[in-house]
Amino acid sequence: MIRAEDLFQIGQFARPHGIKGELSLVTDYDVFDDTEDPYIVCEMEGILVPFYIESYRPKGRSTILVKLEQVDDDRAAKQFTNRAVYYPLTAWKQPPEETMTWNHFAGYMLEDEKQGEIGRVKDVDTTTINVLFRVDYRGKERLLPVAEALIRSVDRAEKRIVLSLPEGILDI
Repeated sequence: MIRAEDLFQIGQFARPHGIKGELSLVTDYDVFDDTEDPYIVCEMEGILVPFYIESYRPKGRSTILVKLEQVDDDRAAKQFTNRAVYYPLTAWKQPPEETMTWNHFAGYMLEDEKQGEIGRVKDVDTTTINVLFRVDYRGKERLLPVAEALIRSVDRAEKRIVLSLPEGILDI
């Protein structure tokens, strides 16, 4: 049985690439060379499911085109669009703590030290100089600027970040 605590999120599938089942994996990691039989894990209908990699190749600086076994066309590949991609810690030669990036906070619960729980980080936007967490706050999407100066604590085990947000930022 695959357990969430034995996995580390390495990225997210963007969309199918072409019509033969390849997927665009947005990631900062090149972990597939570390093992003879690489596989990733995705949550499918509430269950963590392993998928073996048939082939992969780089596409740009932060994208890998991945072909999964038994995913042979664009229709089958579409079910993976926007899914988080996890890699087993036991197969990883370099500990994830040494290579943490902002993207790894997707899925973490955000909490403001004054206002309490805000919501889960749905996505991280690192395309601009200011890192932004995309959060669903009270039914509305909010983009929250995040800098190390705003972070009060990070609990990796509980996947929780406590922030000190500027007053009124959640009302914008």
